[in-house]
Amino acid sequence: MKLFLDSANLQDIENGLVRGHLSGITTNPSLLSKEPKANFYEHLKKIVALIEADGRSLPLSVEVFATRPDEMIAQAQDILEKIPYTQLNIKVPIGWDELKVIYALSKRGIKVNCTCIFTEEQCVLAAEAGARYVSIFHCRLKDMGGDPVKVIAGTRQILDQAGHEAEIIVGSIRMQTDILEAHLAGGHIVTAGAKVIEQMASHPGTDKSVQGFLKDFQGWMS
Repeated sequence: MKLFLDSANLQDIENGLVRGHLSGITTNPSLLSKEPKANFYEHLKKIVALIEADGRSLPLSVEVFATRPDEMIAQAQDILEKIPYTQLNIKVPIGWDELKVIYALSKRGIKVNCTCIFTEEQCVLAAEAGARYVSIFHCRLKDMGGDPVKVIAGTRQILDQAGHEAEIIVGSIRMQTDILEAHLAGGHIVTAGAKVIEQMASHPGTDKSVQGFLKDFQGWMS
């Protein structure tokens, strides 16, 4: 079980890294747009600096925002040149033309995270084109009446049977129960926002138990 943080917020990233539970970071243009306006590359460099300070060389996914295949490839190269981090993954949305991008980048040894996936078939195409990760949108699929558990489990079965190295990332997570559901369905990795991950550490029973322990101890000490 691996847990990634889905965020571009520097404080959230630092808070997650110092607690040791993260295995990677994912970002996207929407997440970056929620941060104070800054130079795109300078913000990414700050994220990388936080990861490097942690000392574990965790994977970081950064999405291209160009729309034409040739521009996406050029932009991916530009990101890698300006952010020389060995664990950098380029996020590319699934699509017929985008498969050319995934294949071209993978042939150059560039790690690709194929995103915006809703079906097993899309996962297969992305993996065969060379994607290192295939990212399934869990709750967005539920919103459309789909069954993300079925898609995750089916994709995992296909990848395992083929001996494929591609890993499933499950994103679009809204509740801590989504994280458990995605892992149990066969997702290699779940990526979620800071608030959802923080909720995983809490339970009313824990609070009640700790308060009871401290009350008992204070009575013994007095």
